[in-house]
Amino acid sequence: MAAPAAENWPQFRGADSRGVSDDPALPAKWSQAENVVWKVPVAGIGWSSPVVWGDRIFLTSVESSDVKEAPKKGLYFGGERPAPADEHHWYAYCIDFKTGKTLWRKELHKGPPPMSRHMKNSYASETAVTDGDRVFFYFGNVGLFAFDMAGKPQWEKRFDAVKTRNGWGTAASPVLHKGRLYVVNDNDDKSWLVALDKATGKQIWRVEREEKSNWSTPFIWESGGRTELVTTGTGKVRSYDLDGKILWEFGGMSSIVIPTPFTQHGLLYLTSGYVGDQNRPVYVIKPGAKGDITLAKGAVASEYVAWYLPQAGPYNPTPVVYGDYYYTLLDRGFLTCHDARTGKEIYGKVRIDAQAGAFTASPWAANGKIFALSEDGDTYVIQAGPEFKLLGKNSLDEMSMATPALVRGNLIIRTASKLWRIGK
Repeated sequence: MAAPAAENWPQFRGADSRGVSDDPALPAKWSQAENVVWKVPVAGIGWSSPVVWGDRIFLTSVESSDVKEAPKKGLYFGGERPAPADEHHWYAYCIDFKTGKTLWRKELHKGPPPMSRHMKNSYASETAVTDGDRVFFYFGNVGLFAFDMAGKPQWEKRFDAVKTRNGWGTAASPVLHKGRLYVVNDNDDKSWLVALDKATGKQIWRVEREEKSNWSTPFIWESGGRTELVTTGTGKVRSYDLDGKILWEFGGMSSIVIPTPFTQHGLLYLTSGYVGDQNRPVYVIKPGAKGDITLAKGAVASEYVAWYLPQAGPYNPTPVVYGDYYYTLLDRGFLTCHDARTGKEIYGKVRIDAQAGAFTASPWAANGKIFALSEDGDTYVIQAGPEFKLLGKNSLDEMSMATPALVRGNLIIRTASKLWRIGK
């Protein structure tokens, strides 16, 4: 069954967090010149993804006059950097979809960063979220800022700075649902989950979380006659009702959790795969779960766990389900494919390309193809289905770690210094 074309792309990985859009107008081939509608420079550093509503594109960036080093590609130790002392500027952008011109740019905060970060992270890694009425920009250790679509400030809510694991910084993005904004902040001081009124910023509820640092965006799961807020974590995956009460939970993730939950075929897909762990699991959950659903030792399924794999999870990219198949893009440049309903292996680790060794952006799917954007700025086009086949490579020749937006026959791709609209 084909996924409908996306009219808007309101949050990280799209309206349903799946990263899928079967729009025949979407190009499968591009370069720095071919199928480029426009490209515009974006000052500063930020790895937030673009989001789109109507003719407005929103994204964030943080600027500084003292940029000492560019991020290095790949997975490595030693990327921790102390908080710099010079003044930084936190910006929200609204860019015209048709022309690439900046419609408005708002400075939301300025001063020395209140926290350190990993050199591959940024102070603007959280992706904005919008419902076409308001747009919300979140910076983990600074605050949350609401604007109307014309750029008029609505409200702001500041947060105290907290420590993160190894000083790596923050990245989990907010989500919206029926008048409420949900934000999770898992850190090494005191983790929390909060529900806010989207119109006023007033806190509706807040719960403390027994977690340390994680970087996974939460997910709203509407299934089995109920709506729940799913959060992943190193200690526990937890699902809350819309009043902040735990519905179900389980343990067993890897020691660092980054990929975002999502649903397809009536199932919920959860994974984590820190490369330094032996435990890199995939869990697929059935609707209606309650209580502690942690798998018994040696079990691969249960009443509420449809299937489980102990060593199949990625570190950074969120997997994608397309048709009958569950595809995992591993950070070091391998792709795997499993049956989405049963977890049966369709094909094991296949190296995408000998030259491609680092992937952070999540893959997406469209029109019978899987797309994987490397940190080099190369998007590999792979045949969907039970047989791996590389169909092509599209190069923008600049470091890329942000997951693109797919909207109305166009890709909106962020690279280190530019925003691109790719369309036929």
